[in-house]
Amino acid sequence: MSASTLHENTGLRWLVGMASVIVIIAALKSAEAIVIPMMLALFISIISIPPLRWLTQHKVPPILAVLIILAVIVLIGSILTIIVISSIDTLMDRLPDYQERLESYLLDILPRLEQFGVPVEWEALVDQFNPGQAMDILGRALSGLGNVLTGIFLVVFIVLFILLEQAGLPQKLRKALPNADRSLANTSGFIRQVNKYLVIKTSISLVTGIVIATWLWFLGVDFAILWGLIAFLMNFIPNVGSLLAAIPAVLLAVLQLGFVDAFVVAMGYVAVNIIFGALIEPRLMGSGLGLSPLVVFLSLSTWGWLFGPVGMFLSIPLTMIVKIALEENRSTRWIAIMLGNARDELPVDVDAEERRSADPDRTEENTPAAQ
Repeated sequence: MSASTLHENTGLRWLVGMASVIVIIAALKSAEAIVIPMMLALFISIISIPPLRWLTQHKVPPILAVLIILAVIVLIGSILTIIVISSIDTLMDRLPDYQERLESYLLDILPRLEQFGVPVEWEALVDQFNPGQAMDILGRALSGLGNVLTGIFLVVFIVLFILLEQAGLPQKLRKALPNADRSLANTSGFIRQVNKYLVIKTSISLVTGIVIATWLWFLGVDFAILWGLIAFLMNFIPNVGSLLAAIPAVLLAVLQLGFVDAFVVAMGYVAVNIIFGALIEPRLMGSGLGLSPLVVFLSLSTWGWLFGPVGMFLSIPLTMIVKIALEENRSTRWIAIMLGNARDELPVDVDAEERRSADPDRTEENTPAAQ
């Protein structure tokens, strides 16, 4: 085969590969209503496998163990739903008071802005904070509650069947795949990595939410539990989640307590995120993720665009799946290396195999010596 033909074939393979990626992305985007519940169910199942195995090892029947895990999942989801709904109801009741305080702040600030030549339309600003508009938004949100509940039930049912099938999955893979042992080893390694990430991230996020809620309750900010819950959930979003979680609490503190106390609230958020997010979490995580900071940020944007908030929450595990899949193919392993940290080491056995296949002269030189 000539060099030009080889070059053309390589270019054609790259073109077909890029076209395939675009088609897959378009398909995932169009099928997000189905893909998102499946992704949530998959990662909930991954988290649930260790406690499920612990229960079965302690002689709990498998079906009963699965039902216990599902009951815990439903209980946690119900508690979170009750907290959110009750907080929203109370917030809507107090919304007129917050609007009055906002108008009083604007009455003090707008004349100062006009002194600097900044034109401000008072009526337009007031219309932006109309309680009637807020109630209309709430009504539209509640009208979609049925779809949300349907999605939750779908996730629970998918989790149920995944947990029931997980015990027999290794045997099925050994019968279906020629190189099943390696695939099972890679899958087990991935599950361990994801579990480590999710356990550490959940623990750090839980402590962060508790500290934030306690801090806001101590300062007298309304809905401290809700803001703590939001801090807990948003902490799963890399880089920007903690910042987004602080915005509504700080704005409410401005309306309720004033600018000085709002500044104290903001400093509390900064301190908590520095201590837990910048100091403790990296020490616990170590280099286990195997993803560079740039890749983490780009994955957040990419998965967020594809699947919205759920994609942002799952951006790290999803990128880890892509990285592990790329490591399986020799022609794409360089992409997996680019996704990882510079200090990450490649598996010794795979590297040796690739070096031997890539350097036949060295193999021939070693053959006489071995003889």
